[in-house]
Amino acid sequence: MIPMTEFSLEGKTAVITGAARGIWRAIALRFSQAGAKVVVSDRDLKDVQPVADEIKAAGGQALAVQAHVGHLDQLEALVRQTVETFGRVDVMVNNAGTNPHFGPLLTADEGVVEKTLDVNLKGVWRGCKAVVPQMEKQGGGKIINIASVGGFRPGPGSGLYGISKAGVILLTEVLAVELGPANIQVNAIAPGVIKTRFSQALWQTPEVAELALRTLPAGRFGEPEEVASLALYLASPASDFVTGAVFVLDGGQRVVPPVV
Repeated sequence: MIPMTEFSLEGKTAVITGAARGIWRAIALRFSQAGAKVVVSDRDLKDVQPVADEIKAAGGQALAVQAHVGHLDQLEALVRQTVETFGRVDVMVNNAGTNPHFGPLLTADEGVVEKTLDVNLKGVWRGCKAVVPQMEKQGGGKIINIASVGGFRPGPGSGLYGISKAGVILLTEVLAVELGPANIQVNAIAPGVIKTRFSQALWQTPEVAELALRTLPAGRFGEPEEVASLALYLASPASDFVTGAVFVLDGGQRVVPPVV
């Protein structure tokens, strides 16, 4: 158990979308270690059930729920099932994402554009829309949206993904303004290259990794547990006066001029 009370999630319930692996699994485990009841969801139940089982085996409370971020009714059902099981929703982490296109923006076909924006941007909007009525009823809550450092400036071949994440950044700021009077804090995390399966083409390809590391101030790529630690801060009482913020966690990538 984490000893500092301001970082404790005792008595809290957290919902995490896209929690099957990588960053999202690390967040689920960290929240449970801090005392939260954790609900993990993904479009395929078999992908998240092992995470819930792992939490339970360690003595925590967890529930796995199938829900697709492309369907508002499924996210609303996720919130209802969470409340029926644990009584409330204190934290919502919106982090399901996809990146099906690599290359110049205008070479993407319309179907790929629609899928990317639907999952990465509208999926976050749906998650917020589904959970806010419950948080308002409770008197407050915390929403953490996963953006990307790619949402701040163009990256080679990743323009479409970056556009979707730029949308998440502004969505976070808009909702922070609109939901502040309801005591709901809305913040975002913008990771750089984190060593997960989602980004393995970047950190496991020697020539690509070498080029990236040559200019990265930290001299290494990030670990999922480092994102989880930041998420814990944003989920805990320690961040009660923080809203509308975007926390960049990229080893200094954003402050270095892009390599051309």
